[in-house]
Amino acid sequence: MRVSNVSLSYGGEPVLEGASLKVGSGQFVSLVGPSGSGKSSLLRVAMGLQKPFAGSVDLERPKSDIGILFQDDALLPWRTARQNVSLGLRFRGVPRHEALKTADEWLARLGLEGFEDRYPRHLSGGQRKRVALAQVLALEPKLILMDEPFASLDAIVRTKIIQDVVQLVERQKIAVLLVTHDLEEAISLSDVVYLLSQGPRARISQKYDIPIPRPRDLVRARLHPSYAPLLEKLWNDLSHEVEGGGHAARDSIYLAAE
Repeated sequence: MRVSNVSLSYGGEPVLEGASLKVGSGQFVSLVGPSGSGKSSLLRVAMGLQKPFAGSVDLERPKSDIGILFQDDALLPWRTARQNVSLGLRFRGVPRHEALKTADEWLARLGLEGFEDRYPRHLSGGQRKRVALAQVLALEPKLILMDEPFASLDAIVRTKIIQDVVQLVERQKIAVLLVTHDLEEAISLSDVVYLLSQGPRARISQKYDIPIPRPRDLVRARLHPSYAPLLEKLWNDLSHEVEGGGHAARDSIYLAAE
């Protein structure tokens, strides 16, 4: 997916102006930036839920190959875990018995064997997040767009689920674009991190290539020699944007996606 020179406005001054980034095949990319900089807005443009007034989003895959994982799990409360996971497959015309079998397989892979017939209200937050993830992965996407999907989870559950995601993404070579506020998470997970400048008129001000090898273990990744220097640089650059210094310099440091 390539986002090229996207500008977006809600009627007044542009929220985004000339924002560009790229997600390569099998690549994990994170987007970070100050609060209110338009991270989720840029993701909605990438999802096709928001139309920019300038720029474009080019996809190498059909939209049916794209999965979306929001912060809220968006499960249907009147359907069981199995039924929620199988729902997208049924919409695609997969026979009911086959869709339910696939749903059970994904729930088992994500540690939810025995929970297939539970309704969302009978599941913990972490379990609901796993069901939502199974719902997306059952459709075999080649690109997943994530809007802070793990933000509401406690630290231990969050780490376990994220590690599961990393392993699945690496094994199936799925491309991911993740919006997150967590700089440590961004570096630990990603091949590339983009920094969005302070808004309004936010744009991509920096691009960071992450040299930590794969397969990636979230704990060991933080022991890699490049981790601490990258985190310090990303923190300093983000602080610069939050303090308002980014506007004066961003035209000179702007890096369009190659």
